[in-house]
Amino acid sequence: MRPSPSDPSAPAPAFDLLVIGDVNPDVVLSGAPRRLAYGQREQLVSGGDLVLGGSGAITACGAARLGLRVAFAGRVGDDAAGRFVLDALSARGVDVTHCVVGPTPTAMTVVLADGHDRAILTSPGCLPDLTADDVPRGLARHVHVSSYFLQPALAAGLPGLLAEERASGASTSLDTNDDPAGTWDGLAGVLPEVDVFLPNAAEAVAIAARLATPHPHPPSAEHPPSAEQPPSAEQPPSVEEAAARLGAFGPLVAVKDGAEGALAWEAGRSVRVPAVPMEPVDTVGAGDSFNAGLIAARLRGLDLRECLRVAVTCGSLSTRAAGGTAAQPTWKEL
Repeated sequence: MRPSPSDPSAPAPAFDLLVIGDVNPDVVLSGAPRRLAYGQREQLVSGGDLVLGGSGAITACGAARLGLRVAFAGRVGDDAAGRFVLDALSARGVDVTHCVVGPTPTAMTVVLADGHDRAILTSPGCLPDLTADDVPRGLARHVHVSSYFLQPALAAGLPGLLAEERASGASTSLDTNDDPAGTWDGLAGVLPEVDVFLPNAAEAVAIAARLATPHPHPPSAEHPPSAEQPPSAEQPPSVEEAAARLGAFGPLVAVKDGAEGALAWEAGRSVRVPAVPMEPVDTVGAGDSFNAGLIAARLRGLDLRECLRVAVTCGSLSTRAAGGTAAQPTWKEL
């Protein structure tokens, strides 16, 4: 049995942050056409970059850039792509000793960027192989999980994993990212174990529309978390309503709202901060840099509004260069 967090003999965690999730190379093509010409036609774009990708990896790099001691736990293949991403994480100060290298190929993503919008094509590779058993316990003060829907085996064990970490004194956060299947299932059981939930506006609305209203009592054997409700033809909730509905499951909800900035909901209190005016070069990974900023600010003990301001600024400044990590700010820049 591990010592309780109140036990003075318990060793301090080795890291400030453990990120659990996805990592892959991103091939980012700028100025991509809205319609792809099949039939072996060649189309030219204005730019291309090979960069570190994956929501979890970008969040880890952003947090390390802000001065946190960061470890990453995920899966890569024993291939050139896997070596590329592990080297890129290590070069940015992220510990990768807990990343599993296996026989299934590393995930790969192509990002077709057109101004402020983008299409994302991902081959999941080894991402579905990651399980809760692959993740070490008790490493960090805070545990963040990314890309819930790309990692179904991890998702199945996530409520228990996060409950263990919280019992040992760590705080937790989750960014589901998009659900390629569009069903948004499985979150009623995990949200009660999440301290900070980090969707964007579209994700928040979709997830809130899928979830039934939680029971007014804390989850227990007598009052288990509510299940998802079937899709409804009713008007979807507003971003504010979605944040409140998600927050009823227990977490602070911080919603990335694009040009509108960000919204946070916690214990009945709603806070908004505006966007930072920027002319973005590339918005890939801006939401992940937002995550890093909010986590770093909370670990520094800042209040809710300041945490949100830091997060929005981190997300905005990260768009100054191509790829998700090249322009992530330091704490001094903030």
